[in-house]
Amino acid sequence: MKKKATFLSTLSGTIMFFGLWQLAALAVNRPILPSPVVVVPLFLNNMTAELGLHFLASFTRVLAAIFVATVFAAPLGLALGQMPRIDSIASPLIAIIYPIPKIIFLPVIYVVIGISDFSKVMLIAIIIFFQILVVVRDEASNLKKELILSVKSLGAGRRALFRYVYLPASLPGVLTALRVSVGTAVAVLFIAEQSLTTWGLGYYIVIETYQVLMYPEMYTGIMGMGLLGMLLYFAIYAIELKVSKHMYVE
Repeated sequence: MKKKATFLSTLSGTIMFFGLWQLAALAVNRPILPSPVVVVPLFLNNMTAELGLHFLASFTRVLAAIFVATVFAAPLGLALGQMPRIDSIASPLIAIIYPIPKIIFLPVIYVVIGISDFSKVMLIAIIIFFQILVVVRDEASNLKKELILSVKSLGAGRRALFRYVYLPASLPGVLTALRVSVGTAVAVLFIAEQSLTTWGLGYYIVIETYQVLMYPEMYTGIMGMGLLGMLLYFAIYAIELKVSKHMYVE
């Protein structure tokens, strides 16, 4: 029932979005805001051509960033949650870095790593890293001591605690942090792809279409960026539902 409601709400939201877009296009009545009747067929056609390649480049970068951030942030967050003394040392540094908009580090990353896909992936990974780190650390530190002691009494060591207690308890938090950070990750990707690259939706929107006044094509790129965010959001949400259902059954 929950999945059906989610599908219906997404469908109704999509219809309302395109309806408002059509009304805005009629009200503006200028080439700068073409109708969705023009843009949507163009989008579907271009996704099988050049736009699809730009979409694939952006999608690959975001997936790589999510993987890198999760692999490093989740274990570190679990470690900090298990070791209050080390966490007390690291917390002031995390508290200072966490609210800083990480996009400002883009020139530094370019200087240190170089201008490449890897540097763009690292920028997005840094943003997701801190969001996952804080959530996982808090989840691990808030576990009931009685639960940990009961597992220890069965002879479980630190590795068993990590696998059977801390990791399952923190997994929903990791997925929630990923789902919340998708929008930020795609926004940063858009900025990072505007220059010093030849592939990606950010490059397509700004360089190949906006700067040469190809407005319908520009909106197809914007739709591609929106589709990218939606696919990632609902993919993570679907995994989150399965994990929650599995934990509830157990």
